[in-house]
Amino acid sequence: MYSIRNVKTENIKMSCLFNSMSHFLPHSSNELRQQICNYLEANKPIMESMETKQILAMEKPNYILSMRQSSTWGGAIEIQAACNIWNLKIVVKNIRSRPVSNIEFIPLHKNPSKTIHISWNGGHYEPIRN
Repeated sequence: MYSIRNVKTENIKMSCLFNSMSHFLPHSSNELRQQICNYLEANKPIMESMETKQILAMEKPNYILSMRQSSTWGGAIEIQAACNIWNLKIVVKNIRSRPVSNIEFIPLHKNPSKTIHISWNGGHYEPIRN
């Protein structure tokens, strides 16, 4: 279920991942998506020991072009890119697994300035607010 919190109309059409992250960052869902795509397009690092273009080559063709579309769902690549861009630790509570588990994404320089929490049920992300 989607929860609305002063969300701009443009956000409702966006992927739930970008909507969830926009609850914690001073950017709209679309701004987050485009900044992450710019980061990926510039071949900036997602993880150590592997170039971003190599990671994206394992995905579908025209990955970044597709990701720029508001209807395309984001996932682990976009979460890790967000960590690196905004120096975040993002904890994803995997409520699909039993027992429930957490997946932690940390920025490459490993000294995050902020931690945010989102849940994932296997097909949908939601922000977790305290």
